[in-house]
Amino acid sequence: MDRISLTAASVRVTHEFGLSEAQYGNIEVAFGWAFAAGSLIFGVLADRWRIYFLYPGILAAWSVMGIATGWTHNYEGLLVCRGLLGFFEAGQWPCAVRTTYALLDEKDRMMGNSILQSGAAIGAVVTPQIMKMMVTDRAGSWRAPFIAIGAIGLFWVVIWFVFLRPRDLRRAPAAAPAKRKPMELGRILIGGRFWAVALLIVGPQTVWSVYRVWLMKFLQNGRGYSERAALDFDSIYFVAADIGCFAAGLASLWLIRRRGVLPHRARRRVYMGGCVLTSLSIVTPWLGKGWPLLGTILLVGAGALALFPSYYSFIQELPAAYVGRLTGILGAFAWIVTSPVHSFFGHLIDRTGSYDVGLGLAGLVPWIGVIAMALLWRIDPVPVAGEGVAGG
Repeated sequence: MDRISLTAASVRVTHEFGLSEAQYGNIEVAFGWAFAAGSLIFGVLADRWRIYFLYPGILAAWSVMGIATGWTHNYEGLLVCRGLLGFFEAGQWPCAVRTTYALLDEKDRMMGNSILQSGAAIGAVVTPQIMKMMVTDRAGSWRAPFIAIGAIGLFWVVIWFVFLRPRDLRRAPAAAPAKRKPMELGRILIGGRFWAVALLIVGPQTVWSVYRVWLMKFLQNGRGYSERAALDFDSIYFVAADIGCFAAGLASLWLIRRRGVLPHRARRRVYMGGCVLTSLSIVTPWLGKGWPLLGTILLVGAGALALFPSYYSFIQELPAAYVGRLTGILGAFAWIVTSPVHSFFGHLIDRTGSYDVGLGLAGLVPWIGVIAMALLWRIDPVPVAGEGVAGG
């Protein structure tokens, strides 16, 4: 919700602050690069500090930065607030992945990761409707939702401590088999499996962030929809994305339990299915205002969020003692590589006046992951978790 709030208000904020599309893109670059730095730092801390206290601490910090965004009055203030929001929000994924690892067995983790990822979509569904209720024709009315949404995050911290106890998260990552020394982190980082997952995440990160950041502007400025219609469709888009996320988890369970497919292979098949859906983006430049365009975008959104549960599950197949650090390193890599896309996108729009090319091509990027897994995953002579030496 804290991340989506700026997207939902993007047209208003751009107009009120007199921003070019390139400057708006730079705000997302600041968010992304700060997210990369935070991923590295919190990835290490997630392996060393107690998640029970670290997780609510970082969520409280980014909620405060979300509130502060509502008090900014210039471009520089937005850069600082969104940068710090990205920095603290980066701690979400190392903490979350370690939490699902501690709570769930191998066969259930992809479904658990689907539920985890669906939270992002649920928040994105709700946020445009909050904007509709709180934003009026008065200039600056977009600020109130930022404060309200940040307060919701602070309330989540209370819920965390009410429903969980430290003992619920005590299950340590599985130790390395006695007959083999634990892999050192350096060896993991030069291995084929790490780089297969690193290249794989570039695709989901690109298509998801491009549509998250630019969809509202595309609908209003590119296809002539009103702000209210765009906000309503934005909610529908994230409902479709959430359905895709849950469908990915259910498909994995069905392949594993009913078809006898090994967990790793099931995840690959589900990921490829998501790629097929995101590839539909290539037709959007030729679709005008209407339901053929909107329906295509919904399928792209479903496919985009369906890719993430596979990614998190692949991380959990890497050596367990480093799950937090590897999640942070991979997150940093993804944000460093993909964040400049928004600056490029903004400059392209300023020059051409069109959003079509960027949105059209973004859905093809996830196929990089399919190729990377096929070429690199088997390089490391280490058994895949839950499959044995012959797995993969």
